[in-house]
Amino acid sequence: MSQAPEVSSGPVVTPVRVVIGLCLIAPFVAMLWVGSYAKTDPALIGIPFFYWYQMLWVVISTALTMIAYQLWRRDQRARASRKGGAEQ
Repeated sequence: MSQAPEVSSGPVVTPVRVVIGLCLIAPFVAMLWVGSYAKTDPALIGIPFFYWYQMLWVVISTALTMIAYQLWRRDQRARASRKGGAEQ
């Protein structure tokens, strides 16, 4: 007799989870690649590029983290509804 394949409950890589990972890793890559922004020009209202670029990434990082969180919540709700439970 044939048996049904066992379903593992281990980690699953989905496109949504890849996007979440990219949203969370992008700020680290941008800030650790110092050679890309270690310059003074172009200045923005007298502030050298080096500083305003970093401050811009504070705002971008916040937005990306919020997007990742919303995607994660939606993914968890979808997984819970597929299981038929009310897990969160």
